[in-house]
Amino acid sequence: MALSFQQLLTAVPLILNGGNVPTLVGEAGIGKTALVVKIASNMNAKLFTTVVSLSEKGDLAIPIPPMTESAFLVTKNYGQLADVKFGYTHTLIQIIQHAESFPERPIIWFLDEFNRGSQAVQAELMNLVLQRQINDIVLPSNVKLVLAENPDDSMTGFESSEYSVQISDNAIKDRTTRLVMKVSVDDWLIWANQKKASNDSNINPLVTSFIAENPELLYPELRRIDLNPTPRAWQRVSDNLYQLQCLSQKNQDDLLFDIISGDLGEAVSSQFVSFVRGKITGLTAQDIFYSSPQGPKLPQNIQDQFQAMSEIQKLNIAESLLSYADIVSNSNAGRYSELITQLALDSQYALVKKMTSTSLLDQLYLSDNHYANVLYQQIMDIATR
Repeated sequence: MALSFQQLLTAVPLILNGGNVPTLVGEAGIGKTALVVKIASNMNAKLFTTVVSLSEKGDLAIPIPPMTESAFLVTKNYGQLADVKFGYTHTLIQIIQHAESFPERPIIWFLDEFNRGSQAVQAELMNLVLQRQINDIVLPSNVKLVLAENPDDSMTGFESSEYSVQISDNAIKDRTTRLVMKVSVDDWLIWANQKKASNDSNINPLVTSFIAENPELLYPELRRIDLNPTPRAWQRVSDNLYQLQCLSQKNQDDLLFDIISGDLGEAVSSQFVSFVRGKITGLTAQDIFYSSPQGPKLPQNIQDQFQAMSEIQKLNIAESLLSYADIVSNSNAGRYSELITQLALDSQYALVKKMTSTSLLDQLYLSDNHYANVLYQQIMDIATR
């Protein structure tokens, strides 16, 4: 059995509150780290992360020589002795300091890629996980541990796994709660459509639409030797696509396939690029706001190209510009106002309704720019029809 992202949002805090240590097991790139980040946010916990696969033996507690004369013991008959102390990794120091400053706030220490660390590193972490102690340092009670592992072929259900990992010690297995994470397309789409602080969706709508139509490609069962789609890879595609859409159409066409295939591999990229080219409307923010001649008037060639499009394409362009341009500037506000007049009345109303979830109206209202004021009044007129 395996749990989805949404189910784990409930299961992991439940285990933590029970005083136990959860170990998240799942394929690379399916969202284990994103899950822990979300859990920490939900719990209002301070999150610290250690990537165990990048750790070396001694990183957590390195023996250091005495730093004061009082730490040396000179004997009459047996020579000089040194009381060796330990220097701790900076992450542990930060955790202790934060716990002392905010004793009531929970802390999550995320030990990522736990079973990809060497046996020596895992052994060093044993007391941390099992006894909550490293040498003479005891973890504060508000520190909660979460482990993440990739599957190995000793785990039930992963007998054919080929990850290069170290099989976890039986003591770790016996004292942590294994939670297997699965890819849930429904969960991913819910998250993908949620808004970020920038008011963009977490995932570009083109990616979201493609996965909604091709759910098996979020994490294909057939894994190729080279690059493969994963939820993490699709997020990189989305981030790159947002940036590509700020460029001219020619630059988009020239770069799209090579950039996308660098995350997904050529087979899936071919499908996705064909999908995108079927959806792309042919006008970008750069075309609309920065084409010559400069100024608040929309160039005639841009008007002609816009008018030749379907109403859905026009509305998609108008909505996309809310994310990709500084509409409040005088020139951009004038051009956007002209663009709105070329929309059907229903499309104008739909666009204004979408604006209410952004800060654009407040920005326009407070602006001293003439065309920003014109655009604000135009929006108000549409809203009160």
